[in-house]
Amino acid sequence: MNRKHKLIKTSSIILGIILIIGVCIILLISPIAAHLIEKYDEQLTGRKITIDRVYVNPFTGYFHCSNLKIYEYKSDSLFITAKRANVDISIHKLLFKTIEISTVTLVEPIIMVDENKRKFNFNDIILKFTPKKSNHKPSGIHVNILGIKIRNGIIHYRERSVPINYYIKNLDIDCPGKRWNSDSIDVKYSFLSGTRKGDLKGNFSMNVKNLNYRLYVIVHSFDLKVLEPYIKDSKNYGTFSANLEANLKAKGNFKDANDVTFTGMIAINKFHFGKNSKVDIGSFEKLQLSVFQLSPKDNKYLFDSVSLTHPYFKYERYDELDNIRKMFVKKGRNHSGMDANSSTFNLLTTIGNYIALLSKNFFHSNYKINRLALYNGHFIYNDFSLNEKFEGEMTPITVISDSIDKNLDRVTVSFSSNIKPSGSIKIGLSINPKDSGNFDLNYHFQHVSAALFNPYLISLTSYPLNRGIIELNGAWHVRKSTIQSKNHLQIIDPRVTGRISNKDTKWLPMWLVMAIVRDRGNVIDYQVPITGNLKSPKLHLKDIIWNSLENIVAKPATTPYRIMVRNVEAEIEKSLSLNWEMHTGIIDKNQEQFLKKIAHFLAKNPEASIEVHPQLYMRKEKEYILLFEAKKKYFLASHHKSNTLFNSNDSTRVEYMSVKDRLFLRYLDRQTKDPLIYTVQEKSELLLGSKRIDGKLELMNKARENSFMNSFRKKGVEKQVRFTHSENVIPFNGFSFYKISYKGELPASLLKAYRKMNKLNNENPRKEYKKDRKNTNKTN
Repeated sequence: MNRKHKLIKTSSIILGIILIIGVCIILLISPIAAHLIEKYDEQLTGRKITIDRVYVNPFTGYFHCSNLKIYEYKSDSLFITAKRANVDISIHKLLFKTIEISTVTLVEPIIMVDENKRKFNFNDIILKFTPKKSNHKPSGIHVNILGIKIRNGIIHYRERSVPINYYIKNLDIDCPGKRWNSDSIDVKYSFLSGTRKGDLKGNFSMNVKNLNYRLYVIVHSFDLKVLEPYIKDSKNYGTFSANLEANLKAKGNFKDANDVTFTGMIAINKFHFGKNSKVDIGSFEKLQLSVFQLSPKDNKYLFDSVSLTHPYFKYERYDELDNIRKMFVKKGRNHSGMDANSSTFNLLTTIGNYIALLSKNFFHSNYKINRLALYNGHFIYNDFSLNEKFEGEMTPITVISDSIDKNLDRVTVSFSSNIKPSGSIKIGLSINPKDSGNFDLNYHFQHVSAALFNPYLISLTSYPLNRGIIELNGAWHVRKSTIQSKNHLQIIDPRVTGRISNKDTKWLPMWLVMAIVRDRGNVIDYQVPITGNLKSPKLHLKDIIWNSLENIVAKPATTPYRIMVRNVEAEIEKSLSLNWEMHTGIIDKNQEQFLKKIAHFLAKNPEASIEVHPQLYMRKEKEYILLFEAKKKYFLASHHKSNTLFNSNDSTRVEYMSVKDRLFLRYLDRQTKDPLIYTVQEKSELLLGSKRIDGKLELMNKARENSFMNSFRKKGVEKQVRFTHSENVIPFNGFSFYKISYKGELPASLLKAYRKMNKLNNENPRKEYKKDRKNTNKTN
């Protein structure tokens, strides 16, 4: 019993000593480990490391530290911080020359990624731990990392040369790890955008040996404002906004950019790019691509649909350059806005180059788009390089194509839009997808107001039009790039109004031009065939030449007929409307005689009355007033005159002055001093203020009403004249006018003119265009 008792006692003592030693080891090894880490940190890693608390269990292989801080290389700035870091190592595997880390967990890490001209703040770590080439035999030690977890992390990315300061938050990463004899890595990830809205999640796997990869990503309302610094690097000014939606799967190989296959959906929503957040140059509501299979290496571009909703684009020409080149072209840079030899990384340029690479062989591959569509588009074109601004719009633009397939014999595309202020366009294209030199094209421009092009006509001839409708249609049949086409131009009832004299406008006798090109029915009607090759088309002017010669020879005989037609038209028009010259409230003698006739008619017919509907071309009227007042202010300043001494001769000189006058433009630049304003109109408005122009416009409209009513007041019939509310319109004839409607009996002269015109329209040579004239009257 004594011997047994002694054995138990000895065993207990030994066990107690072992336990005490174990506890001592556990208690002492943690501070020792912390001390060793902080002592040899820079020697081992090149970075300073600090830890608040360390717990090490050498028996279970568990390591824990709190408030981990790793500093930048030779700096007191932080590189990585983590609230907690845990590592589990399988101890018994060490006996078999295997280092197996069961789990590595970082809780609430904050990682700073700093880049400066393609140099990162972790390059020193990569360099330090990159194994040097050696002829030594492998050690035979295997390393397994079986689990990596990051919880609620934050990654800050700073790019100093652009600059960019962006971060993501709520970063969660789960990686099953990698065994020494396995080639694959799998990662599950999710995070939120730190500065804006949006989230992203998905899976990524890669074979580290052959660099094959698979990617699955879901993006929800990811704000792309983060890309704006890259755009700022390429432009002079402007703002950008958009957000991204995606549900994509991809597989490929990192060795070859073309070795990638995409399936799924990607959409960009609420895209805006413009001078500022309120002024768009380009925008769209949604661009969506639904992809069946996109594989450049396999020459497959198969889309279910490509759709663009509510695109908007404004193009403006200035005296120098245009709104696009003004925004992007920088001195000393190429047209992309980047120096050719720049070492600065630009994500947008990289993405653009990659998309260009992926789509390089699109037309030489097996491509298919089940539906291509553009809905409710809007295009604006403004030309400020003229003395008078030209403005035209197409809206709503619709482009539709079903089944764009290289394996089909023909692919059809339709384009349609209205043209403002009047008209429409329709285009139909049928093309062989295997041969771009094999297609049929049909187009039709209809009911387009000729007065729309008055800014160009005034600049080239000094004469605007106040009447006329343009019809243009054609059919092209192209085979093997050889053209056979018919093109038909009609301008119904074009009419030249009075000359507008200006220093910079050229002069061309439009009355003589019209006498040559306009036929007896008051129509310009030409067939213009185009033949030849797509690279060198031939324009056949035979019809134009013969028609012009015929007009010169045959029209003099029909002069009395044409004069009668013009007189009847004038009688009808002046009975139904009164046109106003721009920037004036004065009626001419012919208009005064016409108003006296109406007043006399109302005096003889007390039961009759008229309604006057002012149709005001406000945009154009404001432009005329704006430019006149700006030139006037410059004139008074340069001649040291006061406004009270400004006389009619001065007014004529100001009217004749060009808005492109070099001294006037220099005056505007000195007064406005805004480098982002490029047009005379904008500078003039900044100089004068919109209230002043609105006041001048109101005074002009009152003067017009008084001038109109004078004849009726003298006859005492002003109560038989009623004005309706004025309408802000873009008139078909290009001028503001008063539309007159009669209540009760019509004037005999008007009835007689109607009967004459109906008769004339049913006779040659006007009968041929009777239908077109009806359409013109509906439009006008």
